[in-house]
Amino acid sequence: MDRPISTTLHDFTPATKAFYDDVVAGLNRRPRSLPCKYFYDERGSQLFDQICDLDEYYLTRVELEIMRQNADQMAKQIGPGVMLVEYGSGSSVKTRLLLEHLQSPVAYVAVDISRDHLHQNANDLARQYPAVEILPVSADFTEDFDLPVPTDVPTHNAVYFPGSTIGNFEPDAAQAMLAKIVSLCGCRGGLLIGIDLQKESSVIEAAYNDSAGVTAEFNLNLLGRINRELDADIDVDQFEHRAFYDESLGRMEIYLVSRTEQTFVIGQESFGVAAGETIHTEYSHKYTIAGFSELASRAGLTLRRHWTDGQDRFAVLHFAVLE
Repeated sequence: MDRPISTTLHDFTPATKAFYDDVVAGLNRRPRSLPCKYFYDERGSQLFDQICDLDEYYLTRVELEIMRQNADQMAKQIGPGVMLVEYGSGSSVKTRLLLEHLQSPVAYVAVDISRDHLHQNANDLARQYPAVEILPVSADFTEDFDLPVPTDVPTHNAVYFPGSTIGNFEPDAAQAMLAKIVSLCGCRGGLLIGIDLQKESSVIEAAYNDSAGVTAEFNLNLLGRINRELDADIDVDQFEHRAFYDESLGRMEIYLVSRTEQTFVIGQESFGVAAGETIHTEYSHKYTIAGFSELASRAGLTLRRHWTDGQDRFAVLHFAVLE
């Protein structure tokens, strides 16, 4: 018997006012910054899908390879009767591999900040997996949100957090994020998460400075989104993308750099930016398996299994909630 498919989009997307407040606050800081969570409007989501297909951007390709080779083992680790909750679901390409191997999953909750992209993908999944209740939630997963209640009661909850998105958080914030996941999963819960591993800086830097310029366009699109949604007049062409790896901190640092001295307006606020001044948009921390496991243990998680590719570029780890 097919499970019912939710036709309701559980919408908790931050209001435009919150976007405005975050942008203004970030640009008033020194050094200036913009939250990377706002990359993913419809255009940003499309560009990120393009990035994932680039030769230089090994992360998605290698994670997919790991998933294809080990999804059956991962599904056994997660266990039967689960409600699977994915953070930053995007196009859910890797999720399909899990759904095909999970034993009697009760529901799949797709959580993503890009509402239109999310709804389209949820409809596709509902058609492809009619026996699984699909519950889309438009939300910022870095903030508190309410889980929808599935029709059938799951044996437990598990969070799937692919794509090394946890690397966007500084270590203290990453630990706090993992602690929220522990609270959401509760007893018998688990976490399947992807992390990018530390390696040669040339390999890492190339992934964020692709020859086609798609990552640069993705970064600059954040300014375009501010123009489109916040009544701003930023000359996007007067900014450029910059990304480099800080080996001492084990992280990529990504910025928008002003080509010239300029002034722009966002709503009622005016900002003067010097030539060469940077606006920080993203960190991407790279981990060792031991280092990340220690971080996760402080949040209440214990490592059960992990899988890597042949060159140890990327890892997918399964954690259980400590009882």
